[in-house]
Amino acid sequence: MKVSRLVALFAATAAATLFSGAASAAGQANDSIAAIKARGTVKIAVFSDKPPFGFVDKFGKNQGYDVYFARRFAKELLGDENKIEFVLVEPAARVDVLESGRVDIVFANFTVTPERAKRVDFAKPYFKTAIGVVSNDSTPIAKEGDLQGKKLIVIRGTTADVYFSKVKGIELVKYDQIGDAFQALRDGRGVGLAQDTTLVLAWANENKGFSVKLGDVGDVEPIAPAVRKGNTELRDWINATLVKLGKERFAHTAYDATLKPYYGANTNPDDLVVEGGAF
Repeated sequence: MKVSRLVALFAATAAATLFSGAASAAGQANDSIAAIKARGTVKIAVFSDKPPFGFVDKFGKNQGYDVYFARRFAKELLGDENKIEFVLVEPAARVDVLESGRVDIVFANFTVTPERAKRVDFAKPYFKTAIGVVSNDSTPIAKEGDLQGKKLIVIRGTTADVYFSKVKGIELVKYDQIGDAFQALRDGRGVGLAQDTTLVLAWANENKGFSVKLGDVGDVEPIAPAVRKGNTELRDWINATLVKLGKERFAHTAYDATLKPYYGANTNPDDLVVEGGAF
């Protein structure tokens, strides 16, 4: 990540903390670690239709890289990976579910940005990504200039949405549901679909006739768990747990179990996963 982005992120985090005050103190009674243990389950937001990070399989079971981490965190916190309540969330609602108190933690491919850091507290990262554009092989998008005067599909509330909203000359076609967005690409309602590189690479690998020719838009960004603004107790516990798991290379274990089947043997996991929160 560029130094300027890091400075902006830390500045935004510090500024937002000034406003957490009384609201944070009141909220701690409901989402503190003691309250979670008393409840007996930890509520974690994950995706339902974003393989290989978070999805519901044909048996109705939550699967994916984020889910793999979420289960381990439930085990570390409550002694049982099954003591978890999954709350299915769309990208645009990840902040809202924390602010409303519906969940304790978001594990949903949540890219750290200065804007988001004003409203939630991010823990250390466990993954990293840039923005990529998947397109039909018959009309490949190889550079940003290829998008001028054309329609680009994005998922509302994502970093790709934010990034391309600032680029003139591109008409964005926005969807709330990830599945709807990819169907729109199949139907030709846009020349490409922009999303995290890791997601579009996996999708293209599973869908013949599509590929990612443009895969390095913007900066390499950290992906991290998030908690309600001001919940420093839970954030610090997550950070300590990520450091602990890094010693056993848990992120690589999660990669092998959930991502490797999508990316194949030629992808280097070190290009994607983050161990111990060390981005």
